[in-house]
Amino acid sequence: MARQEQVLLLEPQHELKFRGPFTDVVTTTLKLSNPTDRNVCFKVKTTAPRRYCVRPNSGVIDAGTSINVSVMLQPFDYDPNEKSKHKFMVQSVLAPSDMTDMEGVWKDAKPEELMDSKLRCVFELPAENEKTHDLDSNKILSSSVLKSESSSLSKSMSSSLDDGEVKKIVEECKRLQVEVQRLREENKQIRTVGFPYPQEDDGLRMRKTSAMPAPHSSSSSPSAMVKEEGPSTRMLALCVLFLVIGVIIGKLVL
Repeated sequence: MARQEQVLLLEPQHELKFRGPFTDVVTTTLKLSNPTDRNVCFKVKTTAPRRYCVRPNSGVIDAGTSINVSVMLQPFDYDPNEKSKHKFMVQSVLAPSDMTDMEGVWKDAKPEELMDSKLRCVFELPAENEKTHDLDSNKILSSSVLKSESSSLSKSMSSSLDDGEVKKIVEECKRLQVEVQRLREENKQIRTVGFPYPQEDDGLRMRKTSAMPAPHSSSSSPSAMVKEEGPSTRMLALCVLFLVIGVIIGKLVL
């Protein structure tokens, strides 16, 4: 007796297409639909079980529902001159209403109750012009992205420099000017306290200093300490000023 006609609807019906390159797992989907009013048991078999991973490879499809079967081709060295001889078969059988064991259904099924559909495997590689087009598109896209990123980065840097850095530099210069002025005032006050005769000229001051008896102790006089402290204060202020100016110039260059 001839077998029953397949009740399941397969999509695709005749071919499972796998698109390369085949250096990684390639997956295609097989949709199984059950248009009947009864549950249907199914199995998916292949002539090359080591080359494919099928999930799920068996099960029950309820009445009026469908299921997607993932067929995963494992990586391999593709030879375009070698035609694929791999095939798949979808086998099905109507499940009894009181089914408790699916494996028992397959064992008890008569040959005329089994239904099957066969599909062949087709391997496809992208054409060379498609590869070149994809590469060119990727290059153009990457270059445009880099240009846009560089322009946005330069704009953000310039805007941040114009708005933020310039204000900081101006404020820092003002602060330094105030600091230098303050140090100058302190220096003048120290010199005024150290020398009781601010209106005398330098010659008279030197004569009075030479006429004073030199102390025999090793400690320096207050006027000498003041003379040393005045230039050292000015040098300290100049060093701070040059250091801050160097930091500002370094920020502008970077």
